[in-house]
Amino acid sequence: MNSELFSIIESLIFSADAAISTDRICDVLTEFERDEIKVALRELLNFYQEREGGFELAEVAGGWQFRTRPAYHGYITRHIKTRTAKFSPSALETLAIIAYRQPITRAEVEHLRGVDCGGVVKSLLEKRLVRILGKKDIPGRPMIYGTSKEFLEIFGLKDLKSLPTLKEIQALDAVPLYERQEELQLGPDKTVPVESDLPFD
Repeated sequence: MNSELFSIIESLIFSADAAISTDRICDVLTEFERDEIKVALRELLNFYQEREGGFELAEVAGGWQFRTRPAYHGYITRHIKTRTAKFSPSALETLAIIAYRQPITRAEVEHLRGVDCGGVVKSLLEKRLVRILGKKDIPGRPMIYGTSKEFLEIFGLKDLKSLPTLKEIQALDAVPLYERQEELQLGPDKTVPVESDLPFD
């Protein structure tokens, strides 16, 4: 193990204000080989997994980020008074449809939900959970939507392939609600409105 490289990468991840990608780390550390950096990242990941301390290294949003362990979120909330992200059923249902069906137009979301979604989509855009991917090549050229990097970071996902499958979601029915109803801990500049659970039917 290259202890110097290990420490340099650790400092880069720690100082980044968002998940930092392997490509970006390689761009910065031009004096090291890419394969050498990738090995060091895996060693760093294993180190923090085995350490079992108050925080861990995680792959989220296509990059690397230090995150506090979920088991200690309650204590952190007492200290920094973070706001709890709660979503209305309509917001979560719309977000879930966009996440699983992207790229998707607003009309397609409304067809699946059976109600107007303009206000909800606008709110998700404002919260940077959803982004505009472009315009669909059909009459009217409607905008198409997808989830953002912030969506992956907030939900702790490495990439979209990390989204739970339908089988995994259905398995939640066998788990008591109080055991699976986890609230997202957000900083004071990341407020997400309203309340309730996501109804996966």
